[in-house]
Parts: sequence; structure tokens; C-alpha cells
Amino acid sequence: MASRPRRRPSSGWRSPGSRSRWSSPTRRCGPCGGSWPAATTGRRHSTWAPTGARPRRRSRVSHDPVPSRAPSNPPVAVGQNADQSADQSAGQDQAAPQRPPARRRRRFSVERGWFPPLGNAGKIALAVSLLTGALTHGYHLFRYPLYLTDEGIYMQRAWSLVRETSLSPYTYDYDHAPAGWITLAGWVFPLPQQFETFGNAINTGRFLMLLVHVASVYLLFEITRRLSGSVLAATVAAFFFNVSPIAVYYQRQVLLDNLMMFWLLLSLFALLRRETTIRSVFGGGVALGLALITKENAIFFVPSFIYLLYRRIKGSPSHRFLRTLWPFAAAAPIGAYVTYALLKNELLPSSFDFDLNNPPADHVSLLYTLWWQLNRSQGNLLSHDGLLYTSWLMRDSFMLIAGFAAMLLCLWWGLRDRQRNLGHLIIGTLAFGYTFYLLRGSVVLDFYVTPLIPMFAMCIGMAVDRLLKASFKNRFLRGAHGLVRVGAPSLVAVVLLMSPSSGYLVHTNTEGVVQIADQYQKKLNLTKMQHDQIAWVRKHVPSNARIIMDDDLWGELHDVRPFYPYAHSHWNAASDPDVRDKLFKKRWQNIDYIIMSNKMRKSMATNNADGRENWILKALQNSDRVWSRIQGNIKLEIYRVQ
Repeated sequence: MASRPRRRPSSGWRSPGSRSRWSSPTRRCGPCGGSWPAATTGRRHSTWAPTGARPRRRSRVSHDPVPSRAPSNPPVAVGQNADQSADQSAGQDQAAPQRPPARRRRRFSVERGWFPPLGNAGKIALAVSLLTGALTHGYHLFRYPLYLTDEGIYMQRAWSLVRETSLSPYTYDYDHAPAGWITLAGWVFPLPQQFETFGNAINTGRFLMLLVHVASVYLLFEITRRLSGSVLAATVAAFFFNVSPIAVYYQRQVLLDNLMMFWLLLSLFALLRRETTIRSVFGGGVALGLALITKENAIFFVPSFIYLLYRRIKGSPSHRFLRTLWPFAAAAPIGAYVTYALLKNELLPSSFDFDLNNPPADHVSLLYTLWWQLNRSQGNLLSHDGLLYTSWLMRDSFMLIAGFAAMLLCLWWGLRDRQRNLGHLIIGTLAFGYTFYLLRGSVVLDFYVTPLIPMFAMCIGMAVDRLLKASFKNRFLRGAHGLVRVGAPSLVAVVLLMSPSSGYLVHTNTEGVVQIADQYQKKLNLTKMQHDQIAWVRKHVPSNARIIMDDDLWGELHDVRPFYPYAHSHWNAASDPDVRDKLFKKRWQNIDYIIMSNKMRKSMATNNADGRENWILKALQNSDRVWSRIQGNIKLEIYRVQ
């Protein structure tokens, strides 16, 4: 047998084409011709793959002459050049076709926090949604709609915090929790001209509503995307949240409902983080508590939050701590509010008397006001003269009907498979909870529909995405997946924007002419009528006059020189003892001027069941009209009492 030629020991260098894993000098095996690192002297040769060959499975016995299975590389005869064997093996590897790696399906689970990445398309959709929200709600902001009574109430209480460090310029009767106007005061205080930074107090508050809306668009987009796993669902939801006429009308106004929804969306966003950490659970609880002390209606969303938290922390090593931390964080702001009432000795009514027919005249209390609000009733929302038909459907019937249908679909999908359709179950129950609140038969005001708008928008987005996915199971539509998935919602959006019957961008006026919708109509300036009303008062009415007016004018007459310290709203003049008994003495002869609007006249008629405003109505009967302005169904007047 020919002797094996001596080889120079390897220096450790390997060529770029070599398949060896090792850069150290190698040793060779006589029987098989394989090689292994020299540093492994004393180890089993079979544990190392020969240089230049495929790695082999570890064998119990090295160099078995009769292997139990065919080796991956044929044995090399003694004396054959090992380099030839390595070259042959490398050639076989290169010639063998390699299977492309299997494409891994995206994992999505709301419960485990497996959310798809946003991606470039998602970033573009989010940027467009934010820009659309800023344009639709920012354009014409200070001209439309007309200043609302409640806007004036919240801004006057923010004024009282900044100027007088009290929760209200009148007796605070706990009709609403104070976090809303505390937020308004915190926004106004650092501004250069405070309440007059944007012209007047309500305009300054409306600019904050614009910022709140843009932030809410981001939260709504991300929440919808994480609940559905779809950028399309988030984009559709943001479209309705931005462009719906009913959304633009109410979300421009300074309302506690808008601030409440921001805190609720922030709390929901915190619970939908990829990892449920102590920080996210605590932050979500605090945000929910702030929503509750901004407006008490947020309590109807709490059951859905509890269920989502339970599903997110189930199986977590710290689930016991987290399920205790979250309610503690949510209760902290509420506890601060209750503690305030307790320290003021205004938690319980006098003599623990909750008789609604005989309210206490000299003492206010948190629990009595809460009991009074729970027992209020005002007709049926579904009646022919209810707000649903006279106001809400007239502003945007498409979104309300589509949102209600989408809510039912989300509930059905979620209840049918709670494990896989957790996102549909959560958004469906959120919308259903607040719908139940509106339909329960208690007092419902016009703007109470505001929190339902983002919930219906998310339901519509998730339902559209789910229905499109189901339609692509058809083999005829499978090839047009991408085109139909984007084109169908885009076509519906264009139809809504261009259709006069929808009122999204254009509408038909009373003369039958198609024109730009009121919310974007450049020539329409409703608030100018109120500015003209204030201008006449400043020019013709002395500053010491005793005036009855609506709340939307309060900031103008109390924060801008010349001040009118004896100008009070009709509600406070009739219910606050300090104003009613000390200033006016409940006599109509002590009133000098009445600044009237048709909404104020309607409010006085509907809220005068106990006759508390009869003396104001008698003053109106004994007065002369000195100024009037009418535009459409809006009528503003000023009366001088004889």
C-alpha cells in the first residue's frame, strides 16, 4: 500500500470558498480521510464534522466499518486524496437544489400582545389621518358652530380656578366632577394672554379641543390597529372620526365628553401595549380614573376595560399584583374627589335626607347630587320628538346606522369565538355599554352622543376589514385582493364626500342649491352674531347694570374690560341663593337687561317645572326689545326691562 504523502500543517487560514467552520490548524483521520481542529486532541473525532463535508450526526461508535445507515458522504478509500473527496462533496452540495425558506405566517393575538408592525403603509395612513383630523376640525373652528351654553359653563369654571382659585364662581353643587375644567385651567394659565389668547375664552378652549382631537386620532388609529391587526380597519375608523359631520360638530365644542374620551382612549391604549408591564397597567388605571372624574358617564365603559385587563394578564407571573394595582390606580383620582367633598363637609346631605321632593336649600352634597342625577328622567330617546330623530340622524344618519350595525356584527363575532376575536368583543361591548346608557330612559342632552362617535367609528373600521377578508375566500376575488381591499373603502369614502345627502363635504341648502357643507362654509360665520351682541352691550349698557343672560357670554362680560360683575346666567340667578336672594331678591323689577337667544328661551321653558324662573319670565314680559339679529333658525335678542 502506498504510503500517505506528508502534508504541511495548516496555518489556520482558509480560503473564501471553504465550508469549514474552523480557522485553527486541522488534523486528519486515517480511516476516513476526514479532518478536525487540532485543538480537539483527546476528544472523539466523531463529534466534529469533517472539514469540507456536511456535518454528520453524532454516533456512539467512531469509524464503524459497517454503519447502520448510509452515511451522508460515501467513505473514502485508504490512500485516496482527501481533497478530492471534499471537492466532490462540495460539488454535490452546490448541485443540489435548495428549497426556499417557508414563509412564516404573521402571528396576531390581542391577548398575548402579538401585534403586526406598523410598516411604511401604516405610517403613511397614520400621517394622512392626523393631517385630515387637523384640517377638518381646525378649519372654520372659531366660526362654526354657535357658542354653546355648556361651553360657557366650563370656561367660567376654568376662569374661577385661574382668577379665584375656586371650582366655580357660584356655589359648586357637584353637578359634574371637576377634572374637565381643571384641565382647561391648566391649558389657559401658561398662555400669554390666557383666556383672550385666541380672541375670547371659548375660542381658547376650542383650540385645546383641536389638540385633543388630533391626539385622539393617533390613539384611535393605534387602538383599532391593535384590536384588529389591520391598518385598513384603523384608516377607516380614523376617516369617520375625522370627517363625520356629527363628529365635527360636537368635537369642536368645549365639552367634557371630548376630554373624557381622550382619557378613555389613553387608558385603552395603555392596556394594549405589547408587554403588559406594571407601568402600563398603572398608567391605564390612572387615565381611567381621570376619565371618571372628568365625566361620570365613563363608568359604562369600565366592564369592558376589566375584561380586557383580565385577558391580558391571565397567566402572567405578576397577575395577582397587576389585578390589584389597576383598580387602585383608577380609584386614586376618584378618592381625591371624594376626599375634597368630605373635607368641605359636603359629602352627605343635611340630616342624611335624600328626599328629592324637598331638596336642601342651604347645603349641597356630593351624594345627594349623585342620587338626584340617577333619578332624573326625560322621555324616550326613540320617540318621534326625541334627539335621535330631531338632531342626531339629521346630522349624520349614515354613520349612526352603519355604526350600530357594525356594533352588532362585532358583538356576534366576539361572542362566537372569544379566544380569536377578542378585539371585536372589546370594541363591541364598549359601544354597546354606552348605547345602553343612552337608551336607558334618563336625561339625555344633545351632546351626549359624543362618546359614541369614536366607538362606532372603530366598529365600522373593524367590520369593514373583517367583511373584506371574508369576501376574498371566494376564488374569483382572490386575485384582486389588494385592489379591492383598498379600492372598495376608497370608493365609499369618495361617494360620501361628494354626495349632498350625506353632508360630509357638500350639502343641499334650503333653496335646493348644492354647496359646501356648513362646517366648511367660508361665508358662514355664526359666532359673529354673538360678537355683535356683546359689542352692542358694551356700547349701550352701563357696567353696573344687572343682567340676565346665557352662560356662553359669561367670560366675555367678566374677563374683558369693562367688567360687568352683575351679569349672571338665568340658571344661577334662579337657583344660587347668593345671586337670587341677595342681588335680585327674586323680584323682576331688579333686572335691568335680558340678553336672550332662542336656545336660552327653550332652556327656560323646559327647566322651569318647579317655577323657579317665573320671576325672570315675568321680567321678560315687562320689557322692550332693543336689539335683534336672525340668521336661519338662530335668533339673538336684547331686552330692556321697564
